[in-house]
Amino acid sequence: MAALLSLQEREDLRTTLTQWQVGDERLKRQWQFSDFSEAFAFMTRVALLAESMQHHPNWSNVYNRVTIELTTHDLGGLSNLDAELARSIDALL
Repeated sequence: MAALLSLQEREDLRTTLTQWQVGDERLKRQWQFSDFSEAFAFMTRVALLAESMQHHPNWSNVYNRVTIELTTHDLGGLSNLDAELARSIDALL
């Protein structure tokens, strides 16, 4: 079940998810790949992961760049699901 992160939990993410920008309401990260096919393959792996968690990212793709933002819209901010999905996305690479 999703639960909003406390201020301390959000601060802790800054040390555990160092590649992500941690805001009050969202996590954000950008990747750059060698080409569009590699970027799209990454997005496909993330899509399957997100679907299995039933927690879907806001994202965009421009050629070889992928940007992902995670937030829990239903709760209006960062939740434990966002942190879990960010860690799982990092583990794909």
